[in-house]
Amino acid sequence: MTSRQLARRSLQRRLALAYAAGIYAAGVFVVIFVDVPLAGIHAARPVGGPSSSTITGTGSGISLPQLLMGSAVALVVLIPVALALGWYVAGRFLHPLRAITTTAKVISAGDLHRRLDLGEPTDELTELGHTLDDLFARLQASFDAQRHFVANASHELRTPLAGLRTLLEVALADPDADAGTLRSACQEALALGGHQERLVQALLALATSERGVTRWDTVDLAHVVGGVLASRRDQATATGIDLAEHLTPAVTAGDPRLIESLVANLVDNAIRHNHADGHVKVTTETSGTQVTLTVTNSGPVIPGDQIQRLFQPFQKLAAERNGRGDGYGLGLAIVNAVAQAHHATLTAGARPEGGLAVTVRFAQPGAR
Repeated sequence: MTSRQLARRSLQRRLALAYAAGIYAAGVFVVIFVDVPLAGIHAARPVGGPSSSTITGTGSGISLPQLLMGSAVALVVLIPVALALGWYVAGRFLHPLRAITTTAKVISAGDLHRRLDLGEPTDELTELGHTLDDLFARLQASFDAQRHFVANASHELRTPLAGLRTLLEVALADPDADAGTLRSACQEALALGGHQERLVQALLALATSERGVTRWDTVDLAHVVGGVLASRRDQATATGIDLAEHLTPAVTAGDPRLIESLVANLVDNAIRHNHADGHVKVTTETSGTQVTLTVTNSGPVIPGDQIQRLFQPFQKLAAERNGRGDGYGLGLAIVNAVAQAHHATLTAGARPEGGLAVTVRFAQPGAR
């Protein structure tokens, strides 16, 4: 018998003893409730009065010693009866739990599609089953998303690696390759290496965001946005995109590096998926117990039913939004992960004239 089976038997044994103790205590109470008053009456009878062993009329009575002896025998007999009833009741009580445990083991072994599906009647055990079913559903969705993410990440990393290998093989196989040819191959290899490095950094940023917030510092979104815009202004000017800002103090609490990553990815996404002579507007403001960050950009028209997909890893609308293909489909996924880690509300909407409007609402310090 395994340790788990011993623990289960031990639980049933403890419950059986508890139930038996309750039954036996009830029996003792009944005996005391009957015998003590009779003993008091017997002690109060006058000396020389009629004997308690007989009653008026025909037939014989039961003496008090006989009654006490019978009660003692009944209490002795009640011990095994109480234990048997306690064991039976404990087994009936633990039977649904054993069924839940057995099914949970099957699910944990790999069959994530299976559910407990406890029906009526609705009681505490049924509620436990429904809670576990919800948990299993979330675990299944999480594992499916993880497998999908790993498959996409592997594909994204394999593509530049395959290109790098092909480039080097071609350069080495050319017997007439001169210094200029090899230098050009090295430059292309460096470009592919830079692509891989940026992709790995994006993956690390996503993993860090999904890990959660480990520090809660006071952060002014206006200050963070100002620094990010200053570092992107030359890039926006080179692509003909106008950066506009309307920043008012918006103080929240969170991890400064993660919040800066959220702002940077929103601004980069707005610049990358734009068109020439487009614009990007960033605003911060405080409203009640919330602080709001809004990034609005021009660009191609985005189908409304595709917006939520953009916040999943490796989901891109590059063909519709621009022709550069210089993104990894991770920017908005990082934004979504950082927002969830900070318990912030993230909303996005497609603009009728083209482009995207993303709003992130953080709680003020002390309002969480």
